[in-house]
Amino acid sequence: MCGIVGYVGNSTEVVPIIIEGLRRLEYRGYDSAGIAVGGNGDGLQLRRAPGKLRKLEEVLHERPVHGTFGIGHTRWATHGRPSYANAHPHSDCTGRFFVIHNGIIENFAALKAELIEAGHEFSSDTDSEVVPHLIEQYYAGDLVAATRRALGRLSGAYALVVLSSTDPETLIGARLNAPLVVGVGRDEWFLSSDLTAIIPYTKQALVLGEGDMAVLSPVGPVISSIVDGSESVPRVVRVDWDVIQAERGGFPSFMAKEINEQPAALENAVRGRLLGHGRVEFVDWALDDTDLKAFQRVQIVGTGTAYIAGLLTKYAIEDLAKIPVAVDVASEWRYRPQPPDGRTLMVAISQSGETADTLAAARLARTQGSHLLALTNVVGSTLSLEADAVINMHAGPEVCVVATKTFVNQVACGLLLAMRLAQARGTLGEADRRELGAALRAVPAIQRQILGLEESIASLGRWLAGYQSAIYVGRGYNYPTAMEAALKLKEVSYVHAEAHPAGELKHGPIALLDEGMPVVAFATESVTREKIRSNVQESKARQSPILAIVNDGDSTLDGVADHIIQVPRLPEMVAPLTTALVGQLLAYHAALSKGLDVDRPRNLAKSVTVE
Repeated sequence: MCGIVGYVGNSTEVVPIIIEGLRRLEYRGYDSAGIAVGGNGDGLQLRRAPGKLRKLEEVLHERPVHGTFGIGHTRWATHGRPSYANAHPHSDCTGRFFVIHNGIIENFAALKAELIEAGHEFSSDTDSEVVPHLIEQYYAGDLVAATRRALGRLSGAYALVVLSSTDPETLIGARLNAPLVVGVGRDEWFLSSDLTAIIPYTKQALVLGEGDMAVLSPVGPVISSIVDGSESVPRVVRVDWDVIQAERGGFPSFMAKEINEQPAALENAVRGRLLGHGRVEFVDWALDDTDLKAFQRVQIVGTGTAYIAGLLTKYAIEDLAKIPVAVDVASEWRYRPQPPDGRTLMVAISQSGETADTLAAARLARTQGSHLLALTNVVGSTLSLEADAVINMHAGPEVCVVATKTFVNQVACGLLLAMRLAQARGTLGEADRRELGAALRAVPAIQRQILGLEESIASLGRWLAGYQSAIYVGRGYNYPTAMEAALKLKEVSYVHAEAHPAGELKHGPIALLDEGMPVVAFATESVTREKIRSNVQESKARQSPILAIVNDGDSTLDGVADHIIQVPRLPEMVAPLTTALVGQLLAYHAALSKGLDVDRPRNLAKSVTVE
């Protein structure tokens, strides 16, 4: 959620670097912004503003600051409402120590009471402000020692950066259960919560491990353990993103750009993994067929879109590999008693690899002996570093808050996992494997065909925007697809939408149906296709307007559905990779017709790094 940028190096003016970095982190969701800089002989200078980054830029225009090193932050409120006082950076009583912080200090109330008793005065309602006051309390001429001692008092999750007038041109960064990377440039160094902020300046980064602290000065970074100061060896990551990939590239929004990137993203996901004759290999796995056959069940956890991708993965694994699979919302699973089980494959799905609830569930599973497989889009993320094995989605950067191409790549990677398990267990015949492989390879071309239908789908998105609510239905693989489509409509257009298995309509939701409640039915080729047609007819009998998504040439709902979108035919298991695109386009154009910001929907954040 919150964004962190820090810089020290050879630049003569740091403010544009920090502001540009913060601008690249706007997609994460935030409600205030601030900056502290030094190096021009005037000491450390602070500027903050509630609201969007442009408000901070207005403040900087009215009251300019200049410097050669500094820190910047965008805050998403957890403790204290969005305000000037609660915006970061936060300082101590003396104004010598500035801190920016992502995460939650769980024991801040006790620490704050202790510090107030010692004479410290606080100016915000945040949990973060205890950190600079702790550093002030412990400072005796050694900033690193005072910071390490302060960090030792904290419980919870943090990625933070310290800037002090006592040690000019030195930045200290630290992380625990929250992401922080060190960007390595030419005689310049960066700290950031996300690689996106620094890719215009460097392609190489050091990923701090759990409990690591980085001390950056003009001579370079020194990485050590927060606990005892022992030297740490960080993981070196070289990103292959181009700067233009993190920008809109001529599209009107990041959401539009990323919807259109799906064919290329999917090709990246299967490249080198889907081999001839439909065989699947993950070359960076240590597991062989014997290991994979030993698993007796699979547990999948995720949140939001990742949870829905997990449902589709469950269906595919059970159909192909014949292994029982459970799927749970991570925030629920982590609080249920879980028996230790070394024969369970735990699959944790998280686009960012930093989702707090998913990380907690994954860690719990590992302590119980489960083998942890991470499915994530971010190389060097916490989840990927802690997992026993990783499937990188290879979707590239996704800036829009809502998931589009990453959902499709999650589903595709889940399907590849199902094929790999089936391959090891001998449960998928060669002919079926070839057919499935061919269908997967055909998907990008079909996605491009659907993108060619955008103009007609746009009119139906505008039609949906005219209603206050909508019900989405599907059966089999089409049910999670309907869930994801309904979620997208809610997220970006603020039209209430809920998804149900079509067979459940008569068990409650049918009471809502009338001429003011449209039903969007995913009715493509499936073993239950005839059943869902009956469900659509039941809905029409209650006067609900009907939008049906069917396969090319399917006329069975002509005269029943008010609107029909036809898509090319694919096997039921593969079809969500294309029909999901229809749901995204409907939501996108519904939101556009209402003049909404599709890239930054209200109240949402890209990476949910707190519970």
